Amino acid sequence: MDCVCEIVEALVALAALVFIVVLILAHVTGGMVNLTRHEKEKYFLTPTEEKEPFPSLHDPHSRDLSVVIPAYNEELRMPVMLDEATEYLENRQKKESSFTYEVIVVDDGSKDKTTEVALRYSRKYGSDKVRVLTLVNNRGKGGAVRMGTLSSRGKFILMADADGATKFCDIEKVEAGLNGLDPKPENMAISCGSRAHLEDVSVAQRSMFRTFLMYGFHFLVWFFCVRGIKDTQCGFKLFTREAALKTFSCLHVERWAFDVELLYIAQCFKIPIAEVAVNWTEIEGSKLVPFWSWLQMGRDLVFIRLRYLTGAWKLQSHKSD
Repeated sequence: MDCVCEIVEALVALAALVFIVVLILAHVTGGMVNLTRHEKEKYFLTPTEEKEPFPSLHDPHSRDLSVVIPAYNEELRMPVMLDEATEYLENRQKKESSFTYEVIVVDDGSKDKTTEVALRYSRKYGSDKVRVLTLVNNRGKGGAVRMGTLSSRGKFILMADADGATKFCDIEKVEAGLNGLDPKPENMAISCGSRAHLEDVSVAQRSMFRTFLMYGFHFLVWFFCVRGIKDTQCGFKLFTREAALKTFSCLHVERWAFDVELLYIAQCFKIPIAEVAVNWTEIEGSKLVPFWSWLQMGRDLVFIRLRYLTGAWKLQSHKSD
């Protein structure tokens, strides 16, 4: 019996030591992300190849809707999504004459012709409606979304994936979710598209290992960061301009787990969040590497909580350059 007690005490001591080491590691590696833009990232091209400066999220809105599309090596998948999005937005503008929009494609340091493909839409619809922000270096999906959001003009800002996995017309569903939130303190609110209603079908089609990883990730999200949101990772989220400024100004994570930090920040600031079921189809060509991407996200989730806990990260707005 004494031997068992000694083993348990040794394991507890080891666990405590590991926790302290991880806590220290999380704190010392938790620097603020560099928001300084490369000179080339401050401008977009007009159809006549002239450079014009991007506006700032800190400025008053001048459009009803901004659609921010992060894209990394998406020259093949993105045209289908852009065709669907622009067709919807143009038809909506015809029905609602006062409706204005912009689409911002953020090329996240792609090695293919993503920028060239996006610029074709800018030439077709004009740079007032379609703008291309080409990042000099790859930042990650979260970094790309943030850079596009900080350059937007919309009263509302929609984050949408370049693969078109979510039907773009489902924006009406997330808009309804946003409108249903009341009250909206300081006009801050977020509406998240959700695939949670499709989970049973997804589990039936996946291997046991991938299902284990998925549920493990969901547990870590719930345990460390976000409560009450079943699907934090759907890339279809609508923000009021005020909520986007509040959350993206504090964002640190630039890779796959950035959605979780965004929602964690929102809940810390008590920003109302709606979760709305949307149509979603898995599109071939995902950049997620099943095991390593999940491992990276799991690490990021632990570090998000610990870095805020130790004060390495603080919930305050940071004005971008």
